[in-house]
Amino acid sequence: MRTLEEVQATLQIAKLQEEDLQKTIHCLSFSENVSSGDYCLMELDDTLCKHIEAGQSLVIRGDKDEHAVLCSGDKTYELKIADTSNMLLFLPGCQTPDQFTGSQEDTHLVHAQVWGFCNSYWEVRKRRPKLKKLMRVLMENPYQGPAIGGQEEPVGNKYTLQDLLETIQASEAEILQHLETIHACQVDGFWRLLDFYYEMKLLGHVTQLVDSESWSLDRVPLQSSLEELSPLEPKEMIEHCLNCYGRRFTDNGEVFYALDEDKVCRATALMLLKNAVKFNLREFQEVWQQSVPEGMSTRLEQLKSAALVDRSCSPETICLLRVEDLPEDTLERFNYLFTLREKWTEDDITPYIQDLCGEKQTTGALLTKYARSSTQNGIKVFNSRRPVAT
Repeated sequence: MRTLEEVQATLQIAKLQEEDLQKTIHCLSFSENVSSGDYCLMELDDTLCKHIEAGQSLVIRGDKDEHAVLCSGDKTYELKIADTSNMLLFLPGCQTPDQFTGSQEDTHLVHAQVWGFCNSYWEVRKRRPKLKKLMRVLMENPYQGPAIGGQEEPVGNKYTLQDLLETIQASEAEILQHLETIHACQVDGFWRLLDFYYEMKLLGHVTQLVDSESWSLDRVPLQSSLEELSPLEPKEMIEHCLNCYGRRFTDNGEVFYALDEDKVCRATALMLLKNAVKFNLREFQEVWQQSVPEGMSTRLEQLKSAALVDRSCSPETICLLRVEDLPEDTLERFNYLFTLREKWTEDDITPYIQDLCGEKQTTGALLTKYARSSTQNGIKVFNSRRPVAT
């Protein structure tokens, strides 16, 4: 180990003035088993630093064929290796200048051992959670209702929340939020996605009951609904349906639901469009309005990100196109959209790229990067920047 005299001699050779330096001088030496592969460094922003300092944990998620992501309790971050030309040393107990008390008058040495080193570190950047896989794994075994007449439920994979946390590249809060968005529910401790036709069957029971009892769409009593429909379906499923398609409120201690017009109309339209390649728009609008509960009004705005209207043909048509069925990768999404339609208006394409926007990013910025704009019949349209295979 170096002595203070040897350090002072080195400073003299380097033509450095001792009074210009800190009074505490670290002398470094390598431990016997030092290795560059023992440790990894990760650069964290203030939010993540406070998260760690508060005793919370960070989790790295991803299968072998996936690019790993870092997750806190409510956010997802992209991980990227950054190389540096400077060697980074791990020095346990090493003090930085801002930690010195300033009371030290004489120069003194502190001997520190290097425990590890590396030439790269992990950068983290907030990103959209990868939730498409959540829908895919739950669709492996959709819930079709309770078994009838002693029949056993079809065998298939089932997932608890812990299973999903180990499978999906997203934070727990983001997973739970998306489970609510896709109308998943817990059945016997497992998260299940309702079979589409079973969900529509539940909604049909509710709307028919409202009609037969002449209840207001804005005031559907929970208890009466459960009592009337329990011979047909489990009470838990009826209440789940009301939670999905209504807003819960309490009046004089009794629980009511106000059915959401947009959600009910949208679900009805999806059922009508599901088995049709294309639908005459005018005829569809007539059938759609006749199919929703009396007192509700259908509007094409209710189908944003779920159906695509083609006004360039005669007669005008509408077809099913759900944003959740599109590729999750941004470039793949744009390529797919431009194979469906060569030119898009901003109003038509926005619902299908809105979910791709990162933090502080707009759909306009995405269109500038991945599309080329032009004017057609006085209307601004967008087409692909590169040739697209059809």
